[in-house]
Amino acid sequence: MGQATDVCETTVERLQRLYAPIRGELDEVEQILRVESRSEHPFVDQLVQHSFRLGGKRLRPALLLLSGKACGTIVKEHVILAAVMEMIHTATLIHDDVLDEAAIRRHLQTVNARWDNEASVLLGDYLLARSMCLASSLESTFASRAISEASRWMCEGELRQVGSRGDFDLAEEDYLRIVSGKTAALCACCCRLGAHHAGADAEVGDHFGRFGQQFGIAFQIVDDVLDLRGTEAVAGKSLGTDLTKQKPTLPVIRLLSRVDRRERAEVIAILQRAGDHRAEALRPWLQRYDAISYAQHVALRHIRRAKEELDRAQPTAARETLKQLADFVILRDQ
Repeated sequence: MGQATDVCETTVERLQRLYAPIRGELDEVEQILRVESRSEHPFVDQLVQHSFRLGGKRLRPALLLLSGKACGTIVKEHVILAAVMEMIHTATLIHDDVLDEAAIRRHLQTVNARWDNEASVLLGDYLLARSMCLASSLESTFASRAISEASRWMCEGELRQVGSRGDFDLAEEDYLRIVSGKTAALCACCCRLGAHHAGADAEVGDHFGRFGQQFGIAFQIVDDVLDLRGTEAVAGKSLGTDLTKQKPTLPVIRLLSRVDRRERAEVIAILQRAGDHRAEALRPWLQRYDAISYAQHVALRHIRRAKEELDRAQPTAARETLKQLADFVILRDQ
């Protein structure tokens, strides 16, 4: 699936290669994040610095910067907004870890595991506030409006997912609408902001926004697959949380749509059981009905749609790098 790559190339190595055209700008983003991760209050300073160690791939800043480079020239607004988007993403991860009761992320203790839920919730809010202050420092209000709208869709998607817990009748279409908000909205916003601040017109901005939307949907589907079949040693984060919280993800939705009534009762009994061995019990069912393969196929379909949106933009080296980054989504193991 996706573009072939050297089997010896690690995730980090591949991303570093893909980020080469924007390496200098990403270094500037890191400098902004280092400044924004400081506080004169020792406890707050410790929390914020730990939170940025929980990040990693810098995918959202890369999407924004590459979209800008694909549409023209990267300017200071791009770098500032790339840092803003990473701060927002980090805040959502901290909140997600509270919701999922996750203990590990990026091979480190989550904030809620090392400290507690109170500190985690307040830290996430603190980072969101810092990001809004940074975004509002720009002369144009376009970014603040776009980020606020994306944040609304993200929160609505998360709330819809909370409302769908234990709903084993959830349709695939509803699942896709949920992830389109909770994950894809921020990716779409990154790409749209990158295009806009490079001077692209509204039509081109829409194409890049739709690229980010499809990219984000595929990313979440692969994330859901890894939650079922990945290993924590490789992923570097707590897995199996979707099953623990009874979130109907695409592989489970597909499985439940294929089994007969008797088998459905058996599968639901596995999903509802207590303990930490749901994934192991579910794997033979997922394999028997090709539910994992189906989810991977759907993710690939969204990546193809993402690339089609880019094909409507002018051909540039940065545009091709964005396509390669889309292939990375399908191939990643963390």
